[in-house]
Amino acid sequence: MNLIEELRWRGMIQDIMPGTEEQLKKEMTSAYIGFDPTADSLHVGSLVPIMLLVHLQKAGHKPYALVGGATGMVGDPSFKAEERKMLDLDTLQINQQGIKAQLERFLDFDPAKPNAAEMVNNFDWFKDFTFLDFIRDVGKHITVNYMMAKDSVKKRIEGENGMSFTEFTYQLIQGYDFYWLYKNKNCKLQMGGSDQWGNIVTGTELVRRKAGGEAFAFTCPLVKKADGTKFGKSEQGNIWLDATKTTPYQFYQFWLKATDDDAKSYIKTFTFIPKEEIDALIAEHDKAPEQRQLQKRLAKEVTTFIHSADDYEQAERTTQTLFGKGPSSEALKTMSEEELLQLMDGVPQVEVTTADIEAAKDVVTFLADAKVFPSKGEARKMIQGGGVSMNNTKVTAIDVKITDEALINGKYILFQKGKKNNILVKVV
Repeated sequence: MNLIEELRWRGMIQDIMPGTEEQLKKEMTSAYIGFDPTADSLHVGSLVPIMLLVHLQKAGHKPYALVGGATGMVGDPSFKAEERKMLDLDTLQINQQGIKAQLERFLDFDPAKPNAAEMVNNFDWFKDFTFLDFIRDVGKHITVNYMMAKDSVKKRIEGENGMSFTEFTYQLIQGYDFYWLYKNKNCKLQMGGSDQWGNIVTGTELVRRKAGGEAFAFTCPLVKKADGTKFGKSEQGNIWLDATKTTPYQFYQFWLKATDDDAKSYIKTFTFIPKEEIDALIAEHDKAPEQRQLQKRLAKEVTTFIHSADDYEQAERTTQTLFGKGPSSEALKTMSEEELLQLMDGVPQVEVTTADIEAAKDVVTFLADAKVFPSKGEARKMIQGGGVSMNNTKVTAIDVKITDEALINGKYILFQKGKKNNILVKVV
């Protein structure tokens, strides 16, 4: 498989160094991507580099995932408005372990295979590297003029906050990573997001000047929504790959809510569906976009890849329950607590007491007191507009009283406000 051709039609190539495609055609090539250990889980913003490494390995090449234990202590300044908080060693180690566990689910680390994935940590080669050794052995090979010419540096220096010396040296540190991997792992290619081009090219330059070798690089465009806004966040914040931070249901919903234009782009970048099938899916979607078949397939593929087929099926069942022809009020009430909570996985919960129910004169008061709505006025307005359901049954009057009969399994009530917002109220 021609890796570059595959990535090009998927919209995953932005800048590419001359000779890179030829190198990949010539032989099994070792390549790496760096992951910033700023949290103990990766998020959907990390999905592009993960997909690049998986595509690389599928094409027969050898992937290296570099977790930046050393660079994480500095913080990449590339196109950032201000200096990032530096992490301590203990936090970095916890974060690295979490990231490694996630990457092992997507890449084949079987050492018996010639193109087995490997994980490396740049702290291992930087921890004993003294400052004097670094400026003598690395710094002398790259001029300040070269470093200052990078767009990522110029924008920060010209900005209001300037740039610290610590951040200024970052491209040298990342460049040395490439040199070290070239010398010790025969790694000839670095991949990354387009905002990393300056740092990556510094690495190829260091390989050329310090080792007399030839290194290659390409970058992937930064994923944005069709309207130009940032990809990867929801109303709740980051969409994490860790199920304890973002449940499979919330993860599934993130992809399901993609616009038509975004879905057409995302299904190429974030799935392994072949071109012919994607073209057919888009053509079918365009005939009846209101059915959102493209979004449903996208959500299925990505949720299954990141979590599992079982998690996808559960997320889809929950979606049908909340937004489709789900169980009736009577069916909900027959569920065990375990079944209900499994079905409601990822749905926000609030807690009330029995006294709260008894004190509420009507559903409007109850919804305001339980913080399902910020005020009685908003609750009343939404009910009168037909926008509130209780246990999948529309609330038709503002004077309805909450009784024990409304409780599912003796302690839960499911409210839906509008078309998309569900809240599970638990009586404690």
